Amino acid sequence: MTDTNEIQRFELDADADPAGLTYTFGGAAPVASLTPGTVLSTWTMDCFAGRVRSTSDLVSQVCDPRFINPQTGPFFVEGAEPGDTLAVHFRSITPRTGRGASTTVPLFGALTATAYTALLHDPLPERTWIYEIDPVAGVVRFDALDSAYQVDLPLDPMHGTVGVAPALGEVRSSLAPGDWGGNMDTPEMRAGTTCYLGVNVPGAMFSLGDGHARQGEGETCGVAVECEMDSVVAVDLVKGAPPTAWPRLEDDGFIMTTGSARPLEDAFRIAHSQLVRWVCELTGLSAMDSYQLVSQAVLTPVANVVDTTYTVVAKLPKRVLHGATVMGGMHDRLRTASRT
Repeated sequence: MTDTNEIQRFELDADADPAGLTYTFGGAAPVASLTPGTVLSTWTMDCFAGRVRSTSDLVSQVCDPRFINPQTGPFFVEGAEPGDTLAVHFRSITPRTGRGASTTVPLFGALTATAYTALLHDPLPERTWIYEIDPVAGVVRFDALDSAYQVDLPLDPMHGTVGVAPALGEVRSSLAPGDWGGNMDTPEMRAGTTCYLGVNVPGAMFSLGDGHARQGEGETCGVAVECEMDSVVAVDLVKGAPPTAWPRLEDDGFIMTTGSARPLEDAFRIAHSQLVRWVCELTGLSAMDSYQLVSQAVLTPVANVVDTTYTVVAKLPKRVLHGATVMGGMHDRLRTASRT
C-alpha cells in the first residue's frame, strides 16, 4: 500500500449527452489516473442517466436500451499490472438527491418472459414507481400505484456495478457481470465493504456506477431503487498474492466470493468453489476440510437473477478463520485511511 492518503475529486459532466457516456467495462480511455492509496470522491448517475423522473416516464419511451448503466470511469490505477489485485474500499455511498426510481421493463426481470426465456405471451405491464428518499430517517418510501398503500423501507445504499477491464481486450456491457466484476448487483457492495478485483490490463481501468438506494436480494423485477450516488472510495493494490480469479469482498465480519453464470446453480458453484479455495489459502486447510467447513458455515445471498448472467455471493464469518490475515490486512488499512 502507498500511504499517500491523497483525496482526489472527479466530477462527471451532469449535462453530458447520455449517448456519450461510458456503458462498458473495457474499450474506453481513462478519465483520470489514481495513485495507489488515493481516496477518490466522486458521483455516479443512475442507471437511466436521469431520464426517468416521474411515474409517467417509461423506460421503453425515454431510454435507448443500448445506453443503460452509465459508468463513472474508467480510472487508470498507476502501477497496476495483470496478476495484481485491485482493492476498492467503500467509505461512504450516499444518495445524491431525495428521489429514486424503479420500473418494470418489457422482457426483463425474473418473473416474466425474457429474450433468453422466449415465450409467446405479452410482456408484463410497464410501470414506473418513484421513491422518496429520507437520509435523516434512513428510509425510502414505497408508494403503490394502484392503491393508497405506503410503507417505509430501510435505506441501504450500494453500487450495482463495480469492475475493471476484462482480459484479452474484451469489451463487455455494463449490464453484464463476470470475472471482471461489472453488474453484480449485490447489496453486499455497501459502505464498509472492500471489493477485490483481479487486474487484467495495465492500469486496471476501474469503473463504478448503478447506485441503488436499496435492493432486495435477487433484484426480482430487474430494477432496484435507482438513484445518483455520491461515493467516497479508497483504492489500492495487492501485489504478490495469489491471483484473484473472481471478485471477492470483505467487511468487518465476513469474507465473500462471487460467481456469475447461467444457469443459477453454476453461479452458486463458482462462488462456493472460490470460497473453498480462499479458505485453503487463508488457513492451510486441505481442500476437503475447507469444503466441509464452508458447507457448514456459509451464507449464500443471491445477488441478482435478472442480468445477462446471474450472480450469487458466498459469505463466511471471519471468526471461523482463527484470525487469518486477509489480503495482507488491506481491508483494515483502507478503512482507516479513508476515514482519516
